[in-house]
Formats: sequence, structure tokens, C-alpha cells
Amino acid sequence: MPRQSAAVYRRRRLAVLLILIVVLAVITGGLWVAIAQPWKTGAEPAPKTSAAPPTGGTATDAPPTTPSDSASPDPSGDPSATPGLVACEAGDVEVTAVTDAETYAADALPKLSITLTNKSDRDCTMNVGSATQKFTITSGNDVWWRSTDCQTDPSDQIATLTAGATVSTKTPVVWDRTRSAVGTCDQQNRARAPGGGASYHVEVSIGGFASASTRQIILR
Repeated sequence: MPRQSAAVYRRRRLAVLLILIVVLAVITGGLWVAIAQPWKTGAEPAPKTSAAPPTGGTATDAPPTTPSDSASPDPSGDPSATPGLVACEAGDVEVTAVTDAETYAADALPKLSITLTNKSDRDCTMNVGSATQKFTITSGNDVWWRSTDCQTDPSDQIATLTAGATVSTKTPVVWDRTRSAVGTCDQQNRARAPGGGASYHVEVSIGGFASASTRQIILR
């Protein structure tokens, strides 16, 4: 076979080089198109999803409770706000004055409380707040002390008394063994009730109902 000339070899190498250039151009162009994608104007919007309902329920749950749904007694003291209950009457409730002792040493201060008994066969409501409570201590015809003379921040509280039940005040009222008067609440030298075996009587009223009898105490 005759030997090829140098010019033939150059043409063949040139042809191979051109083929390689074309192949590389095609590959590079495809990669650029795949990466750049210039025809897109922006990212595709993400598919819309419904927001998850908040924990504990959905908007289709039962409607919220309104004040009219509550069976609690009305703060105004109107018993009609509590369905099925009526206001206590004088014949329903027994009010009793209670003390923590019968006889008190010279340095002891009497603590006064109230018990209420619903004597009827039905539940009833009444205002048992401090605004309706009044303790009175007398010695003979002499009124020595009234709890309302120097009372501060009186409040109302509507309570339901269950038929046949007896309830008592939790926090007693303390008598400091002095004579009270509205104009002497801040005085430190109010007249002190005599002791030595002197007898005093405690009576109480609450919610417009007074105790039927008094509670006797002795001061030593």
C-alpha cells in the first residue's frame, strides 16, 4: 500500500478535531440548557394546602359558652338569675351567733362567727357577704361594739343554702374589747370593756335575717 502524504494526515486530524468540537458543543449546550432553563420566568408555585386546624378542635365545634349559659348566681343578688332557685325567706333560715369560748381571760379577745341553717325542704339563695353581716355586743342596754362601725371594704356574696344544711363563716370577726364608734376607728385609747366577770351578749344579723337569740360571754 502506498505511503500517505503528510497533507492527508493533516486533513484527517483536522476532521477529527472538528468532530470533537461539534460533540463538545452539543454536550455543553445541552448542559447549559438543562441548568439555566432560560425560558422559565420563575419557580413554579408550590401546591396549595389547607392550614391544619388548631389543636383542640375546629371551627365546626360547639359554639363558645356565653354568660347566659352559666348557672352561677348573679352577682347582683337577683335569685332569678339561678334557674330553679328562690331567695331565702325569714322562715327558711336560722341565724346563730357563735363564739370560740364562753369565758375569756383578761388578755383573750373574743372571736365571733355565724352559722346558718336552712330549715326548709328546698334550696334557696341569699347574700352572705360581709356587707350584710353585723355583730353587736351589748351589756344590759348599753351597746358596746358594732362590727359595722369601723368595717372596711364590705362585699356581697350570693350563696346557695342547701335544704337542711348548716354552714358557718370561715374567718371569725375579732372583738378588741373596746367601745366602738364611727369617729373613733383610728384611736388607740378607746374605752376598754370592763372585765372581772362582766357579762356581755353577742347578737348577729346577716342577709337581712337576725339571730333569734344572743350568745352570752364573760370577760375576766
